[in-house]
Amino acid sequence: MNTTAHHTAPSPTPAPVFIGTASWSLPRACQHRFATADPADSHLMRYAQHLPGVEINSSFYRPHQRSTYERWAAATPPAFRFSVKLPRSVTHMARLVDTAPLLQAFVDEVAGLGARLGCLLVQLPPSLVLDVAVADAFFASLRGLHATTNIAVEPRHASWFSPEGDALLAHWQAGRVLADPVLHATGNAPGGWPGLVYCRLHGSPRIYYSAYDAALIDALARRIAAVTHEAQSIWCIFDNTASGAATGNVLDLQEALLRG
Repeated sequence: MNTTAHHTAPSPTPAPVFIGTASWSLPRACQHRFATADPADSHLMRYAQHLPGVEINSSFYRPHQRSTYERWAAATPPAFRFSVKLPRSVTHMARLVDTAPLLQAFVDEVAGLGARLGCLLVQLPPSLVLDVAVADAFFASLRGLHATTNIAVEPRHASWFSPEGDALLAHWQAGRVLADPVLHATGNAPGGWPGLVYCRLHGSPRIYYSAYDAALIDALARRIAAVTHEAQSIWCIFDNTASGAATGNVLDLQEALLRG
């Protein structure tokens, strides 16, 4: 993987780095690494005491009440941030077409996170070909509801990994996700808007299960450090959660980043 962002004006201060996992479930093997003063603390409270961000994937499958998001926000420190995946009703069923009412309902729900909403994740189905007119209308609607919130887009059809696709995403200040395993050659680096670098590591060779080795974690830490003065915000989410590997990987990455 190449986490280098497109060239942009250097940032005078390092960009915030939000590393985490897709969900905050704590595998038994790692729970001792999430020490807490209060044994009654929830998994989210313990997680948020040790890591700066998390990705909510359950929102893809079902809506959550605004009060649920409010409760999650209240369980985390002020600097903690959530990235929330858009519902499949928007991306996979409507396929971005005429989604304004669906987006409004979703945005009303996630508003419960308040200032802790750090990013919106738009994961597209592999069969969704880039249609510039449809995509423009979709991002216009989304930006109309969230003018400044980070937007990360994980396309999977080859047509999005093109100069045309990158230009469209850059226009709407949306970063193209660097996902591992890489599906297309040009997906080996982030794309779209250079202000956001967003990496999603799904596990390789066995997707959702395989752990990443120490050499890759150290290389990833070096690459993240290298772009902190190029981007405005950096996210790195481990989605190899099916075996619990994500939690160990993100803690190892945190230690690697602290070592410098």
